[in-house]
Amino acid sequence: MVEIAIMGYGVVGSGVAEVLCNHTENIAKRAKEEIRIKYILDLKEFPEDPLADRFTKSFDDIVNDPEVKIVVEVMGGLHPAYEFVRSCLLAGKSVVTSNKELVAQKGADLLALAQKQNLNFLFEASVGGGIPIIRPMSQCLAANDVIEIDGILNGTTNFILTKMIRDQMNFDDALALAQKLGYAERNPAADVEGLDACRKICILASLAFGKHVYPDQVHTEGITKVTLADVEYAEVWGGVIKLIGRVKILENDQIHIIVCPMFVPRSSQLATVDDVFNGIQVRGDSIGDVVFYGKGAGKLPTASAVVADVIDCVRHFKARKYLFWDQAVPDYVRDYRKDAVAFYVRAKSEDPAFALGQAEGLFGPVRQLVRKGAEKDEVAFVTELLVEEDFLEKLEQLKEEGAEVLSTLRVGEF
Repeated sequence: MVEIAIMGYGVVGSGVAEVLCNHTENIAKRAKEEIRIKYILDLKEFPEDPLADRFTKSFDDIVNDPEVKIVVEVMGGLHPAYEFVRSCLLAGKSVVTSNKELVAQKGADLLALAQKQNLNFLFEASVGGGIPIIRPMSQCLAANDVIEIDGILNGTTNFILTKMIRDQMNFDDALALAQKLGYAERNPAADVEGLDACRKICILASLAFGKHVYPDQVHTEGITKVTLADVEYAEVWGGVIKLIGRVKILENDQIHIIVCPMFVPRSSQLATVDDVFNGIQVRGDSIGDVVFYGKGAGKLPTASAVVADVIDCVRHFKARKYLFWDQAVPDYVRDYRKDAVAFYVRAKSEDPAFALGQAEGLFGPVRQLVRKGAEKDEVAFVTELLVEEDFLEKLEQLKEEGAEVLSTLRVGEF
């Protein structure tokens, strides 16, 4: 029998306990050992819970108990999760976590410590919830050099954008609906400002290319400025707007990494990922494009990924699973403004035709977009590929010549 502890008994923690208790026999067959929850760490009281006798408010009970071999960290946040996980590894306990902030900020440190201690530090549930992505990338795609990863990594923002696209709801109304349905937090900033997606693409980038990428190295934009007019122009262009986390390797061993709303062509599989679903497209040099799709959050989907990692830990007590990346290095993440991308621009001008001519003079050939019901002074267009810092400089010139720029979005190539 293997004794484990769960730190945190919120949505995911209670889901982990539920999966372990409801599938005891099947899990024992797969792990080749019975797995028993010995402790559940939480400051709240759960007197009616079937596992009420397992609760403790003292972390010391867990870290000082030699019978506890695996600790599941589902507390969330960076502190005290980092200190607790580090202490568990130093005490000879493998750790499984779903904590994306922890892995994005401290992954390299904790993986190095786990390697030194000959333990496992596993985090399948930290990126795609119930979507298997860490294990396939580290094992099934191991014979490939990853070239690029593009992902719809946040279900809340994807739900909001889907409502804007399908039902013509504005951002505020779509967000309110997401909150009502439990898809968005009362304070939705981490989702709608792109921070959640940023942490996830950092983890994928670190795993794929072998060097740690910190969230503060990634240019991140959310969806709060996306309007129904932008959604309509994306449709005219031939696509949809999605919040995309993107990373790709460059020729000089640098990476391009960004999180932002993009025009995504209808021909891309990511354009069909709607509602609270996530989609992750991995491009390998041998296999080409592989897409992982499913619910990226939720109690049981996330818990199932956590329990799968627990099973892996049990099966690899004597042979540590290889999962590792190096510390961050200077100049590894290239300034996103040095890369070339096409842009969508929406503006107002007293003379739209003149403004369009000015745009062509500044940006080169542009494709004009026209939507029904637009104001007479509105003009919209898509540029060809431009180095971003050059585009931004010319955009300022367009403003100086009298145009009021209402919106700009990147146009993705997939």
